[in-house]
Amino acid sequence: MSLLPVAEAQARLLAMARTLPDETVAIAEASGRWTTSEITARRTQPACDLSAMDGYAIRFADMAGPWRVIGESAAGAAFAGAIQPGEAVRIYTGAVMPDGADTVVIQEDVSHEGDMLHLTGDRPGAKGRHVRSAGSDFREGQPLIPAGTALTPRHIALAALAGWGTLPLPRLPRIALLSTGSELVPPGAAAGLDQIPASNGVMLSTMLGGLPCVVEDLGIITDELGALTEAMRSVRDHDIVVTTGGASVGDHDLVKPALEAADGSIDFWKIRMRPGKPLIAGTLGNALFLGLPGNPVSAYVTAHLFLLPMVRHMAGCPGPLPDVAGARLGAAMAPVGGRDDYVRGVLADGIATPLGAQDSAATLALARANCLIRREAGSAAAQAGEEVSILPL
Repeated sequence: MSLLPVAEAQARLLAMARTLPDETVAIAEASGRWTTSEITARRTQPACDLSAMDGYAIRFADMAGPWRVIGESAAGAAFAGAIQPGEAVRIYTGAVMPDGADTVVIQEDVSHEGDMLHLTGDRPGAKGRHVRSAGSDFREGQPLIPAGTALTPRHIALAALAGWGTLPLPRLPRIALLSTGSELVPPGAAAGLDQIPASNGVMLSTMLGGLPCVVEDLGIITDELGALTEAMRSVRDHDIVVTTGGASVGDHDLVKPALEAADGSIDFWKIRMRPGKPLIAGTLGNALFLGLPGNPVSAYVTAHLFLLPMVRHMAGCPGPLPDVAGARLGAAMAPVGGRDDYVRGVLADGIATPLGAQDSAATLALARANCLIRREAGSAAAQAGEEVSILPL
């Protein structure tokens, strides 16, 4: 089986992944999720003319004063009457403008003696001064939030003011994680010389934690065909099943036979990239299946390139692939062989410098990196200062 180019593998995965159907989501729980339909205003904001300042509501025709104060308008307690020539109403920020009033004179520009008000400062500069006009923010039926928007707290505030208490948003993808390997022990547990703490499950869980999804970590599955097959069968109703480890061709690499024994199928296997070549993609019951390599760096890079885009796509993101940017190399790099290289590097001031340790099990370099330097298969040696593509982390 020939190695599949990264871009083709990403395209095939996204074609397999469907955007999930909408569900009704409380607006307080909608931040970070993508809209699949346009959100329009259900009401006008402001619904009527409001004061933008503390002061007095007047007729602009009477801007020189004096005025007789006939009442008060506060937020939530509007003045019930109407203003006649020569009259004013004490008004506070956010309060409804009384009928007949069209301007606010701020309290710093007047003096109040008994029920009479006198101008002592600047006149209002124009009719409508210090008034928030009805519909000045938006009007009922106006499009507010386009489809494909990642909702932020700012969008949530807008939707709430627009009359929405719930929003139609794609259902959260349900993801099952299985870490394979008899050598693994849980994080924090004592590890013998032939054992290693399991890091992939917690790494992937936290990578997915920034996305709208539900993650179930099934923990460590030993290198036994029956155990792995049974674990796979138990998560067939999830949207995505992810394994780490066991995706290569060794005697203890059981992901492929277990997937087949669980009545799953393989769409493609092995990617033209380093690290992360032994990646498996397919289906398992109702779920999409992704078998990531076991080395932590390989698992991280392939999750960044394949798993996270799948989740974004299913959650309604219109542009699910990782961001790619340009930078200048901070050090020379050797020619690239037959696979695309994703090299851990440090980006600073537009300069991307590759780190020294690039072994797929070297997690210290992974932790220090803030970008991946992407170099295509067959690229010639590169010198410091040359332009390269990077994937910010």
